[in-house]
Amino acid sequence: MGAFSRQKFFQELTHGCLLPTAQQGLEQVWQLLVICLLCRLLWMLGLPSFVKHLCTMAGGFYTLYLFFELHMIWVVLLSLLCYLFLFLCRHSTIRGTFLSITVLIYLLLGELHMMDTTNWHKMRGSQMVVAMKAISLAFDLDRGVVASVPSPVEFMGYIYFVGTVIFGPWISFNSYKEALEGRKLSFSWLLKVSVSWVKSQVCLVISNCVAPYLFPYFIPVYGDKLLRGKKRRKIRGAPAKWLLAYENTMSFHFSNYFVGYLGETTSTLAGAGFTEEKENLKWDMTVSQPLNIELPRSMVEVVTSWNLPMSRFLHTYVFKSALKFGTFSAIMVTYTASALLHGLSFHLGAVLISLGFITYVEHVLRKRLAAVFSACVLSKKCQPNCTHRNKKKLWVYVINVAFSALAILHLTYLGSVFNSSVDYVDEEEDDVTHHTIQKWSELSWTSHWVTFGCWIFYRLIL
Repeated sequence: MGAFSRQKFFQELTHGCLLPTAQQGLEQVWQLLVICLLCRLLWMLGLPSFVKHLCTMAGGFYTLYLFFELHMIWVVLLSLLCYLFLFLCRHSTIRGTFLSITVLIYLLLGELHMMDTTNWHKMRGSQMVVAMKAISLAFDLDRGVVASVPSPVEFMGYIYFVGTVIFGPWISFNSYKEALEGRKLSFSWLLKVSVSWVKSQVCLVISNCVAPYLFPYFIPVYGDKLLRGKKRRKIRGAPAKWLLAYENTMSFHFSNYFVGYLGETTSTLAGAGFTEEKENLKWDMTVSQPLNIELPRSMVEVVTSWNLPMSRFLHTYVFKSALKFGTFSAIMVTYTASALLHGLSFHLGAVLISLGFITYVEHVLRKRLAAVFSACVLSKKCQPNCTHRNKKKLWVYVINVAFSALAILHLTYLGSVFNSSVDYVDEEEDDVTHHTIQKWSELSWTSHWVTFGCWIFYRLIL
């Protein structure tokens, strides 16, 4: 086949990928959007709280059936198990810990024995949101943030809140109750919904079309024969392998941003995701911060910006609870909990556990460097009134840029294991394990070796 002209290439890309992707994205979620809007309008009618809880529960049930059909029964069973546990242990003061263990056992048994892996993984997002809501409610009951165990209707309304039941994000029980108060419609609310929806569609198109096609088109990952057909040449050489890894990483990142912005859209459309300052209502829910991920200051900033609500959940209910065992232990418990919530997948678990070591080593090293040089080189940006003497000197910027470049290397390395055949697992776990090891071997285990070297350097300057 002769090489495409540039014009024909873009025409094929537009009609063969961009438009079908955007159309398919709308077809899959339009009913969910309509149900979210209907619930939002119903809550403004001044209905009794009991009716509002029933409405959102019914909407959540219907959307679960739309996306998962009868497989939704496993999500329902998890929610029933959680409420039964909360009711039976309503006088306990350690419900959070015990419910966490119960939920994780259920998720592991479900993945191993209850049904096939492919269908279970399709429900992974909803299962994870339900689990996080139930666990957070249990801890809030233990800490007195929530006064008493909600009624069954309140609990199920929270669990199946139509704005978050499919794409998330996690919201607290008190945030859910505030959403049901039915705030007035406003231009800022409509603007937030519209902007988040547009961003989600842009990210979907970039993930499915731009990253796999335009990226290697402009950077010759496959040599000078990219446009001679769809069959890709075998990648040779370290630079080409790293470029291919970055291509996979970019696609994976924007698929996450798509889900994040779509979660912002549905939750805001349903009336959640606002902050109130005096009489000023701000619709400001933020799930992901792509700029902090693609141009990171540190890996610590990356893992926080990847999913802000989940990061808050893990920090509030896992990290703080485990901090009594030490900082390193708390970090590893947090990443292990995240890995278990995401499911029994070797590549996800390997990435998350690796992230635990990477972020810990980076944090302690930069903290030590900041103390030695009295410079603003911490993992998180210093406040303007910090006590460091060196804030804006050239060498301070150089150190921060070097760590930013290192973070991009880590992201590329870790993201190289994600592609369509692995994200939607229909393979044996042994194949996924082999794929992960093969990808990291092709990149010479660079990120792990660099992390080990940073740890050695940190130990030397103690």
